[in-house]
Amino acid sequence: MFNLSSDEKLIDKALGGSQGSWVKLVKRYEGLVFNYCLRMTFNHSDAMDLMQEVFLAVYRNLPAYRGDGKFKSWMMRIAANKTTDFLRARGRNPLHQADEVEDIGFHSHHSPESEYQAISENKQIMQMLATLPEDQRLVVELKFFQHFTFEEISQQTGTAISTIKTRLYTALQKLRGQVEVQNAL
Repeated sequence: MFNLSSDEKLIDKALGGSQGSWVKLVKRYEGLVFNYCLRMTFNHSDAMDLMQEVFLAVYRNLPAYRGDGKFKSWMMRIAANKTTDFLRARGRNPLHQADEVEDIGFHSHHSPESEYQAISENKQIMQMLATLPEDQRLVVELKFFQHFTFEEISQQTGTAISTIKTRLYTALQKLRGQVEVQNAL
């Protein structure tokens, strides 16, 4: 997606005081971080707040980034930690937030009917994801929406690869069961 050396150059310049390089780095990843926060919180305002917190933490901790892994993985670990802290602090239960999903539909420039169908499908997916425990939802998010490898997810979460695979398999089984129940109705 992005050239590692390109990220490294921006990081070096940002650490050297280049505000423009920092802005480029944020612009490069803001959509990724926002969408992650949105899928984890199911709330647009919370996702915006979390995205800002994530980038503040990235900025504060940028001097500690050693470059021994991908910047994107390091940043997403911060995002996962901030999101987990946020959900715990708010005592959020995603099952109670499923109704908020309709506010975050993804809009297209197609006919009203196809846009409505896409929003309905996205809402349905978000509601199904909301039924998963946080640890399983995180693995689904990182694997399918962020396209990380099992090894990268393991590094980000500090969890064994075998545990990650088990969580993903369990989550997929639960989601498959929900789809089967919906199709039977």
